[in-house]
Amino acid sequence: MPSNPFEPPGPDAAVFVISVAAELSGLHPQTLRTYERMGLITPGRTGGGGRRYSPRDIDLLRQISELTSAGIGIEGVRRILDLQNRVLALAARNEELVAELDATREALRQALATRRTDGPANKLPVLHTPVPGQSVVVWRRNR
Repeated sequence: MPSNPFEPPGPDAAVFVISVAAELSGLHPQTLRTYERMGLITPGRTGGGGRRYSPRDIDLLRQISELTSAGIGIEGVRRILDLQNRVLALAARNEELVAELDATREALRQALATRRTDGPANKLPVLHTPVPGQSVVVWRRNR
């Protein structure tokens, strides 16, 4: 529940009873129950077992309705929803990896800058991309 009673609920707040969710989504309440039994949607529950739908649930119900109205079967809808969830998860993971890569690059830049000012001059040659057929030898100076 929001801290301020005048704030609208968040997109995951399960606040709509089934009759309101049905009206908002344009579907019959029995269709909502059927979609729940099929695992397409999982509404919240009250202590007494009543269904409560969130704004995100309403959007999902509308999307399911649009897909079925376009002639896509329930299994096709299930597959589309699963693929959309996977795409969202992969996009989020990609953002995490990009942020981690950026942080690693910055840490490397700082380490190199510190090494150039604090440590002995590096007398190792700069390695370029090897030409096919050539070998690259990696060696370390003893300290």
